[in-house]
Amino acid sequence: MQTKLENLQKMYRRALDMRAPWLKRWEDARRYIMPTDDADNATLFDSTAADAADNLAASMYTLLTPPESLWLTLVRESELSPSPEPATMALRANLNDSNFYTTIHQCYMDLVTLGTTCLFMAENPIGADSAFSFTAIPMTDIAILKDAIFHTTSMLASEVIVKYPTWTPPASLLDSIKRNPDMPLRLVQSLVDTEFVAWLDVGGDIENNIVATGTFETNPYLIFRWSLSSGELYGRGPVLRALPDIKTANKVVELVLKNATIAVSGIWQADDDGVINLSNINLTPGAIIPKAVGSSGLTPLSSGANFDVSQLILKDLRERIRHTLLADRLGLLSEKEMTATEIMARNSDMMRILGATYGRLLQEFIRPLCERGLYILSRRGVIEPISLHSDAELKYIAPLAQMVASESLI
Repeated sequence: MQTKLENLQKMYRRALDMRAPWLKRWEDARRYIMPTDDADNATLFDSTAADAADNLAASMYTLLTPPESLWLTLVRESELSPSPEPATMALRANLNDSNFYTTIHQCYMDLVTLGTTCLFMAENPIGADSAFSFTAIPMTDIAILKDAIFHTTSMLASEVIVKYPTWTPPASLLDSIKRNPDMPLRLVQSLVDTEFVAWLDVGGDIENNIVATGTFETNPYLIFRWSLSSGELYGRGPVLRALPDIKTANKVVELVLKNATIAVSGIWQADDDGVINLSNINLTPGAIIPKAVGSSGLTPLSSGANFDVSQLILKDLRERIRHTLLADRLGLLSEKEMTATEIMARNSDMMRILGATYGRLLQEFIRPLCERGLYILSRRGVIEPISLHSDAELKYIAPLAQMVASESLI
């Protein structure tokens, strides 16, 4: 077991090294789309990208996983296969009763911003409203290899003991845990193929740092990406592509505001005549500023700055940002009625834009979600065992899938 842990730790360090170059990119992207502290907010001057990213995430929610539509059905491939209708209804009911639709929007925001997101699909205890429970895991807690996923999290010692009751704390930590049950522990949960191992990442060589082991029949970590370049494991989203324009637009607005401040308050000059005290000058309406007789007193200094060109630059930058984030091509559902020709043209344009992304999301997100859901329900005895590989065919009827179908018929 110790040798296995050493191999896992080597894989974990390799996964962290491969993720390291992406952390700075993710930090930059999140700073302009989802700032997390006052320092970021104080240096942000343009909200074009944040607004466009939020609209794109909402559009993906509407087109890919709308809660109001029956977006999943199973079709039998053989008369000998179990009837899929009970499975379909059970899967829909448990998804509707779970926190899926409130959690998936968080994943879409990460998908648009970072290009990669992770949705954890856990099983609720018997008796809960739904068999499923979902958690959007930050990508900074996830490191991946080709066939391995590492989830790093911080948990209180008391929580680890409750979650893994068979775990015996190592002797080097036992006294500390007894004195402070709420001491934080860094826990690494690894899933290689179907084998699960959780261990303490405390540094050094200690005994009993393996907390739990087990196997998963289906992967609970649903990691899906917007687009993928050859040789890379992490995806690239629209925000990463638009990041240079986003940074430039933010800087242009900052300079415009500085120039506006100069235009409003002005730059002034005064003779050093021993009468004017610059520390006591207050440039407010109605203020009286003393000056020596015969001196020029306080006079404005004209600025040669002409920032009219900034508006042209800013308009072009904002248009490119909105174009990259599909705000000008893929908005929320149109409020106006469209003719059949307009609908076909709109669907064709959407498929040209989102065709590859849709295919990837279908294979990395929708299908694994259904497979794990069906497995959980069958293991709990809610439905008969059914497999998407042999017993049934997945027929996906979300709005985006219908656009694909209509495009293929043209």
